Amino acid sequence: MTFTISDTVYGTDSADAKNAMYNDLRPQLQGLVHGESDLIANTANFSSLVFNSMPGLNWAGFYFLKGDELVLGPFQGKPACIRIKKGRGVCGTTVVEGKSIVVPDVHAFPGHIACDVNSRSELVVPVRGPDGAIVGVFDLDSPLPNRFDQTDADGIESLVKVLEATL
Repeated sequence: MTFTISDTVYGTDSADAKNAMYNDLRPQLQGLVHGESDLIANTANFSSLVFNSMPGLNWAGFYFLKGDELVLGPFQGKPACIRIKKGRGVCGTTVVEGKSIVVPDVHAFPGHIACDVNSRSELVVPVRGPDGAIVGVFDLDSPLPNRFDQTDADGIESLVKVLEATL
């Protein structure tokens, strides 16, 4: 299988620009994971694609649910917190609530865990296994306040669905 990774510079100044970016990233991700079922390989490539394609990020990666805590998985960016209890921070809250969370200002989120003091906004999307249960989360951080919105949540959710199809 061959795949092409775009070197397009994407905009984030409008919903249309963001939707165009996600519409372009989806087939790239599909090419990367086509025929591959290894979770580490697929999440490593997923993190790299998103981190190197989306403007305004300082971290992109996965945490996987092990018992009552999330454990760090493949990521791009500075070193990160290794374990996060369910219900703590944005990632742990996403697991408990079972839905994506957009945080325009991490300083205003009660219990935010600051792995990187430069992060100002965050988006966390749950990852579900074949039975629909949450197996982890995909976490995006940005040094820009208000970097993420519902368009981003919808777009990242569509990318996570591509990944979930490989689980």
